[in-house]
Amino acid sequence: MLRKKFDLFLGLKNNKGFTLIELLVVIAIIGVLATLAVVALQQARSRARDSKRLADVKQIQTALELFYNDNNRYPTIAEWNTGSIVSSSSDDVFMIQIPTAPTPADGDCSESENNYVYSPNAELSDYSLSFCISRSSANFPDSTLIAFSGGIRSSEAEEGGDENEKTIALLMLLVVLG
Repeated sequence: MLRKKFDLFLGLKNNKGFTLIELLVVIAIIGVLATLAVVALQQARSRARDSKRLADVKQIQTALELFYNDNNRYPTIAEWNTGSIVSSSSDDVFMIQIPTAPTPADGDCSESENNYVYSPNAELSDYSLSFCISRSSANFPDSTLIAFSGGIRSSEAEEGGDENEKTIALLMLLVVLG
């Protein structure tokens, strides 16, 4: 009994739990950490979809070049619309199924732009394959890119500008994403 009175005199309490303030501080810290984790996860998912888009386009480019080597031309729109890339002369299959762009669309890309659009030229000696990525760089102000037989460029490179500079900048972007 004397011990309890002495502890009360010194201001010591026999608390076995946490105060409300301590609990609120811990809950606030957990909330901030959870918010940071969700934001980081969303950015990682967006980067993963961009990487898949670029990998898909590289695979499509490889299949188109193999088709060109076998047929001395690129596929027509009708051949592209079959959903696979198959040689018309030797029935070799270069791509069983043309991939579709991952969803949802990211960044400045709209849902209608989130696909791979193939357009051969009239002589079937070249093609353009437009696609959209969410991250743009200083040299690629828009997020729509075009793959062609010589590589990948910004959609603005067709309208003017230094195409070599933009292609080099895109290669640097691919290294960063890779």
